[in-house]
Amino acid sequence: AQPSQSETEVWEKVNQVLTEAKVILDDLQTYKGAGEEIRQAIQNPNVEGVQEKAWAAVVPLVAKLKTFYEFSQKLESSLHCLLDILTSADSTPTQHLEQKQALARQFAHILHFTLRFDELKMTNPAIQNDFSYYRRTISRMRINNVSSDSGSEVNNELANRMSLFYASATPMLKTLSDATSKFVSDVSLSFHFHGILSLRRNIGAH
Repeated sequence: AQPSQSETEVWEKVNQVLTEAKVILDDLQTYKGAGEEIRQAIQNPNVEGVQEKAWAAVVPLVAKLKTFYEFSQKLESSLHCLLDILTSADSTPTQHLEQKQALARQFAHILHFTLRFDELKMTNPAIQNDFSYYRRTISRMRINNVSSDSGSEVNNELANRMSLFYASATPMLKTLSDATSKFVSDVSLSFHFHGILSLRRNIGAH
């Protein structure tokens, strides 16, 4: 399915995100974690070299986890764009699928990515273990006024949002589900608001 002229702008915007999605899946599929380094650090809390080795292993992994989380926000934005067009009131759902097949196909690709990402995440406990160790270590460093010396440090607000994201068994699906619920709520609110304005205009006219 090739995008029509009216679909091209949104199609290209979403296509950039879907291209990045392939890279995200590849990175997640090869995510090994720092389990051994973390175990050694926990067992040898007073050995500086062991602690440094664990920290050096975890920091780049957390940078990847940050990238995954930030990508979920891009995916949410793409979903919103597609829903806006595929659910507009000017056509029935069937007509949308018939007339905007390229965008409908992208919507399917987003769902496919979502299920694949969550499947990989569920079978990789290292993700939450790595992030938990990172947060504990960062907190300890702050208490002891020790610099993390890491340009990829995740601030508290972002760390809290990432924790909520990865705490879910299916984080990408939850992101899209919440985004869809918000979209429906916003559309309903907008419809209700415009209905009130229309009613007030009619009352004023009489």
